[in-house]
Amino acid sequence: MESGHHADQWLELDQLYRRPAALRPFAAELATKVSAHRIDCVCGPLTGGAFLAQVIAADLGVEFAFAERIVTDRAGLFPVDYRIAPALREGIRGKRVAIVDDAISAGSAVRATLADVESCGAMPVALGALIIVGARGREFAASKSIPLESLVELPLAIWTAAECPMCAGGAPLTSP
Repeated sequence: MESGHHADQWLELDQLYRRPAALRPFAAELATKVSAHRIDCVCGPLTGGAFLAQVIAADLGVEFAFAERIVTDRAGLFPVDYRIAPALREGIRGKRVAIVDDAISAGSAVRATLADVESCGAMPVALGALIIVGARGREFAASKSIPLESLVELPLAIWTAAECPMCAGGAPLTSP
């Protein structure tokens, strides 16, 4: 996983965006949920979160922003950052922002996007996802006292590499 965690399953989320018309009702449902938090802007991490954020922002008639993925030289968990695109940074200052992603599992993209939204002087007031996978997303939202809206929640077992039972059992690493 992007966070550096290992998991017992993988969702191929890019497939969600192949047929935008099929995705639209789900985006509209999530838009209704995040709109309850009186938002001025919807922000999502590239790629899937940004695609979803743009649809939701258009549905709600609010501003849109996106965060670009930045690879760092940090080792361990959460080695990736996300930064609001330079041309959009000043525009979100003082805004009430919903941060959305297609799915939240360990939450690395949402964590980093939220941190950068705050560094721009904006106020994250809601998190949203089509799918919450596992408990870590809810735990993160609760730790920040930010509501987390979603359409569905799925179980997921995730571990650090040192805790991974599949690695301990000698199972080969596979990528999606």
